[in-house]
Amino acid sequence: MPQTIDLLAEDRHPLKAIWFLAWPTLIEQLLLTCVQYADTAMVGAVGPASTAAIAVSASTTWLINGLFTGLATGFAVLVGRAIGAAELERARRIAVQALLAAVCGGGLLSLLVMFIARYLPGWMGAEPAIRADATAYLTIIAAGYVFNCTLVVCSNLLRCAGDSRTPMFFNLLTNIINVILNFFLIFRPRDRVLFGRTVHLWGAGQGVSGAAVASVIAVAFSAVMLVIRLWRGGTALRLRGTGRPRHEGAVWSSAFHYGLPVTLERITISGGQIVLTALVTGLGTTALAAHQYAVTAEAMVYLPMFGFSSAATTLVAQSLGARNPRLARRFGDWCLGGGVVMMTVLGGLLFAFAPQLVGLFTRSREVAALGGSVLRVQACAEPLFAASTIIFGALRGSRDNRFAAIAGVVGMWLVRLPLAWILLRTTRLGLYCVWIAMASDMVARAAIAMIRYRQYRWLNG
Repeated sequence: MPQTIDLLAEDRHPLKAIWFLAWPTLIEQLLLTCVQYADTAMVGAVGPASTAAIAVSASTTWLINGLFTGLATGFAVLVGRAIGAAELERARRIAVQALLAAVCGGGLLSLLVMFIARYLPGWMGAEPAIRADATAYLTIIAAGYVFNCTLVVCSNLLRCAGDSRTPMFFNLLTNIINVILNFFLIFRPRDRVLFGRTVHLWGAGQGVSGAAVASVIAVAFSAVMLVIRLWRGGTALRLRGTGRPRHEGAVWSSAFHYGLPVTLERITISGGQIVLTALVTGLGTTALAAHQYAVTAEAMVYLPMFGFSSAATTLVAQSLGARNPRLARRFGDWCLGGGVVMMTVLGGLLFAFAPQLVGLFTRSREVAALGGSVLRVQACAEPLFAASTIIFGALRGSRDNRFAAIAGVVGMWLVRLPLAWILLRTTRLGLYCVWIAMASDMVARAAIAMIRYRQYRWLNG
C-alpha cells in the first residue's frame, strides 16, 4: 500500500508535503514523456523523414491531451476540496463521474481525430513524402484516446487523494512495455551480435505505425491498472461499493465549470502550437525534425515544474477545502520558490548541454546542431516558464482558472505567433525566429501570472 501522510498537518515543514506529492509526479511525468521519447529516438534511427512524420501531428496530440487535462482538472479539484472537507463519500461519487466522463470524452475525440487524420498533414503543409506515415501515426494514436483520457483522469484523482506513487509505478511498467514493443514493431528483421554470437531478431518493420501501436498498447495497460487501483482502494477514493454508476448532472456541471478555463487555456496554447508547427513545416524537413528533437529534449528538463504545479493544486485545494487560506498561501509560496530555484539550475544545465541532449535522438549532425542551438534560446526562459506553470497550478486548486486562459491568449496569440511570423519574414534566422518567439511568450505569461498571484485574491476561492 502506498505511503500516506496528513498533507495539512501544520507542525510539518511545507516542503515535506510538497516533496511527498511532487517527486512521484515528477517521475510519472518523466516516464510518460519517455513514451514519446522512445518513439522519437527509435523512429529517428530510421531517418529524419520518419521523425518529421510524427512531428506533423505532435501539436494536435498536445491539443487533445490538453482537453483531457481540462476534463481531469475539473473533477480533481472537486475531489481535492471534498477530501479537505472530510466529505469522503462525496469524493468517491465525484471520482465515479470522472471515470464516466473519461470514457465518453475519450471516445468522442477518438472518432473525431481518426476522421481528420487523413487531411491533417496536408493542412499542416507537410511534404508529400511524409504524409502517408503522418496519417497512419495519428490514426492509430487516436484509436487509443479512451485510454489516454482515462489515464490522465485517474492520475489526477489519485494525486488529489494524496497518492502520487501509484501512477508513477504503473507508468514505469508502461515505458518498459512501450520500449520492448517499439524494438520489435518499428524495425525490420535483423542480425545482431550479442556476447560474441550472431542472433537473428524478429521485427515487424512497421516504422512509424509500429511506434504508434506500441504507444497505444502501453498507455492502455497503464490506464487499466489505475482504474483497478481506484476500484480496489487503498486511498480515500476506493470505488468498490459505490453502487451502480449513474450520471449526475450537477457534478458534471461543476466539474466542467472549473475545468473549462483550463480547457480553453490548453486549446489556446495547443491551437497556437498547431499554427507554429505549420510555420516550422514551411522551413523544410530538416528544420521540422530539429524542432521536434529540441522540443523533446527541452521536456526532459522542465518536467520537475509539473511536479511542483501538481503539488500546488492538491495542497491549495485541500487547504481551502479545510477553510485554511493561510496554509494555502504558505504552500503556494513554497511550491513557487522551490520550483523556480530548481528550474534555474536545470535551465543552466540545458544551456550547457543542449547539443548533446538533441544528439540523443538523431544521427544527423546537421539536425542535432540546429536543434541544440535553438534549444539554448529557450533555456534562458525556463525559470519564467516554471513560475507561470506553478502559479497556475496553485490557482487551479483555488478554482481561479481564468487568468491561465488569459495568459495563454496573450502569450501565444499576441506574442509568440505574431513575433515568429514577423521575424521569419524580416530576418534570415530561420528556426531561431520560432524559438525567440517561444521564449518571449514565457516572459509575458510569467508576468501575468505573478501579478495575479501577488494579489492573493485566489485565497478566497
